[in-house]
Amino acid sequence: MLTLAETKLHLRVDHGAEDAAITAMIAAAEASVREYLNAEALPDQPPVRAACLLLVGTLYVCRETVDSAAMVEGKLFERLLAPYRLMSV
Repeated sequence: MLTLAETKLHLRVDHGAEDAAITAMIAAAEASVREYLNAEALPDQPPVRAACLLLVGTLYVCRETVDSAAMVEGKLFERLLAPYRLMSV
């Protein structure tokens, strides 16, 4: 869903030294959003893209901190994804 180019623009990274790390962060963020949505695939919608970029940004900035808090939290994240979340019965 997210491209490396758009993610680097979001992160304000203009070099290629961290491309592999950013690509791994994209995969982790997308997997986390898929899990949160209970979806097989991510809807290609602007709010879903924004939520993925938020997570990549958090992973990029906080990559050296250890935190026991869940990666998926926050009102903005929930608000962006709520319309796309599949609830099980």
